[in-house]
Amino acid sequence: MTNSAILPHQPVLLAETLAALKIQPDGVYLDATFGRGGHTAAILEQLGPQGQILALDRDPAAERCAAARFDADPRFAFVRTAFSSLGQVVQKYGLTGRIAGVLLDLGVSSPQLDDPKRGFSFNQDGPLDMRMDPDAGCSAAEWLQRVSAAELERVLAEFGEERFHRRVARALVTARQSAPITTTAQLAGIVAAAVPTREPGKHPATRTFQAIRIAVNDELQELKAVLTGILPALAPGGRLAALSFHSLEDRVVKQFMREQARGRELPLDLPVMGTPEGMTLRLIGRAIRAGAAEVAANPRARSAVLRVAERLP
Repeated sequence: MTNSAILPHQPVLLAETLAALKIQPDGVYLDATFGRGGHTAAILEQLGPQGQILALDRDPAAERCAAARFDADPRFAFVRTAFSSLGQVVQKYGLTGRIAGVLLDLGVSSPQLDDPKRGFSFNQDGPLDMRMDPDAGCSAAEWLQRVSAAELERVLAEFGEERFHRRVARALVTARQSAPITTTAQLAGIVAAAVPTREPGKHPATRTFQAIRIAVNDELQELKAVLTGILPALAPGGRLAALSFHSLEDRVVKQFMREQARGRELPLDLPVMGTPEGMTLRLIGRAIRAGAAEVAANPRARSAVLRVAERLP
């Protein structure tokens, strides 16, 4: 198989993720972000004949990769869908309360970034698309053409944490009045001209590309929805391993895990002495980050954060 779209790639924090999931040979696992199947392949290696893995992804390239790599394995099943549909998929497969481990590898994958036709990166010119599922929703070019100036400012500030969000938004609104912004090179050039200072080692359009991608794919709402759907899917003792690559994702994951581990605080004057109720998760260790050797081999690992929690009975 020579098609680069379906070649495997090395996932970030792979050994740490597998350890976090505590793979049981006969367990049922769910890779909610299949990508190109790196994590799925590693999990399958540790499963016995009775083990199962269900994988989700909304990218058609991921679906093609899944068929090419794993269709012959009876332990594997793939569903092309947004991971916010996890709860419905688990229910359809009769796996509610039976999942031994769920993996979330968040954000855009390396193969998506490396394909200029997908429009995720400013490193190569291509159409300004940015959709995780290019068959659904509006492209980044369409979104950028119709978004209001105020909403654009908000997206750049909140999703990109862009210091110069007002300046960048004004430049983009001005530019689109002359001609639609339809390519990654156009967008990167406009932003680079609008940003007065540079962050060391970072392209000036990095934050803008991140912000627009998150908005186009509604990524943070998708993440909140999948986290809620994971709770009833997990078996008692089942693990959730969430790998994030920027602070916005990590913040959502961290807050969710902490809230579920803390439960609801009862009033202190009750006879139960205010003991929390409704606790659903137990936090496992601290956040895990890539070591120097992995970062040197794969610079994308630099921003990776792995958080792990376990389902309580």
